[in-house]
Amino acid sequence: MDPGLVSLDALLESVPEYAKDLRINLGNVLRQTELSESQAWGTAISCAVTARHPALLAAITAEASKHLDENALFGARAAAALMGMNNIFYRFRHLSGNPEYAEQPARLRMQMIRGHGRDPLDFELWCLAASSITGCALCVDAHEKVLREKGVRTETIMAAVRIAAVIHGLAIALGD
Repeated sequence: MDPGLVSLDALLESVPEYAKDLRINLGNVLRQTELSESQAWGTAISCAVTARHPALLAAITAEASKHLDENALFGARAAAALMGMNNIFYRFRHLSGNPEYAEQPARLRMQMIRGHGRDPLDFELWCLAASSITGCALCVDAHEKVLREKGVRTETIMAAVRIAAVIHGLAIALGD
């Protein structure tokens, strides 16, 4: 481990007292039985990238590396990066209210959606969680719909969103 890197446990100990519920919740949401280990830790990586708190991302990545292979780490980061782009583009289309924008092609390269090398359902969960953090209603709706159409239970979807909520809250509390 990088000597400058703070472990996840140490980082969580630095969470302000007013946010101690988040510290407790992180351990709980990462062990939800509705998610596989890969789904949970991949969601955590995708959300930590999206939350944009460098120390939190480094600590979660170090811990997730014990549970995920390089391909899963890559896929989770790819999901966050793509949603970083797509959430802005599609949220603009939705919020502008101008129907002409909906008719315009995106013309944005998104090959990683098919080339991430992970289970497509895991990737969809990671995209949904990232989109939940950024608040893109169109992307949340689209990814949630794909997951349900592929038979993913609502409990599994909610488990991924819980991880997003806790990691986003931690990023806020740690940035305070």
